[in-house]
Amino acid sequence: METETARPLTIGRLAEQAGVHIETIRYYERRGLLAEPPRTAAGYRQYSEGHLWRLEFIQRAKQLGFTLAEITDLFGPDGARSADEVLDAAHARLASVDDEMRSLAAQRCQLRRLVDVCRHGDGAACLALLTEGLTDGELAR
Repeated sequence: METETARPLTIGRLAEQAGVHIETIRYYERRGLLAEPPRTAAGYRQYSEGHLWRLEFIQRAKQLGFTLAEITDLFGPDGARSADEVLDAAHARLASVDDEMRSLAAQRCQLRRLVDVCRHGDGAACLALLTEGLTDGELAR
């Protein structure tokens, strides 16, 4: 007897289970992230649990900040990536996140300085920021 999970999934059911929109599934198919499934004689797509797993993988990778192009690379040709290759991609993404965090920390410091200048400085200095901007030296103080 066929179990509920072994039955093919419609695109709507797959979208519901994966927590994505139907158009997302179609887009992923066009991008090659998701293999186009077999169709019934009436033309309805029939997705498998493998499609669901892949969609969930894509969602987890997106949550970790990977782009769709990077996710495509993570799958490799015919899904044949090794754990070492995935580890290398994760290290590269981690380095990118570290760079972004450093950049955001510097931006945060500059914004704090800007707030201080506008809150505690004279009004002219704050208004001058709108026309002239604050130099890196002034922001670094």
